[in-house]
Amino acid sequence: MTDLTESNVQDRIPSITGERLRVLTRWPPVTVTPGTSLAACLDAIQQTGTGNSVFVCESDGRLVGVLTERDVFGQLVGGDVDLAEPVERLMTLDPNTLDLDQTIQDVIVLMQTGRYRNVPIVDADQVLVGVVRQSDVIRYLAESFPEELLNLPPRPNQTIEESEGA
Repeated sequence: MTDLTESNVQDRIPSITGERLRVLTRWPPVTVTPGTSLAACLDAIQQTGTGNSVFVCESDGRLVGVLTERDVFGQLVGGDVDLAEPVERLMTLDPNTLDLDQTIQDVIVLMQTGRYRNVPIVDADQVLVGVVRQSDVIRYLAESFPEELLNLPPRPNQTIEESEGA
């Protein structure tokens, strides 16, 4: 077993978060085209059960906007919005995106500063190629550390004199 200390763990973090987004699992995005009704967007989100956003893409796949559950709850609940209206009524135009050559650190920072749960990944032509979710990042980070690290006590210097339990 490797001697795991706080400094050993701290030393590994930059190399792990410096990995390119290519190493993460990417989910196929829920997409609609401009002009899709808000009702159809909500149905699409509910039907897939994999996310809380619908991405609005042109017919060539270029990302133009996103409708998140925050958009929906912030404007639909208690508001006067007709669900027959097009998605453009509530969507966020030109959402923040990343590409596959950016790092895990980049997605973590974007998720923290922008309070995003899903980050769209686009290619050089702004074509949506996938979505990275918070759970994908957490899973990758957890899998990057050996089992011994994940089973350390909350206080690494803590030693247990006797086994717990009967």
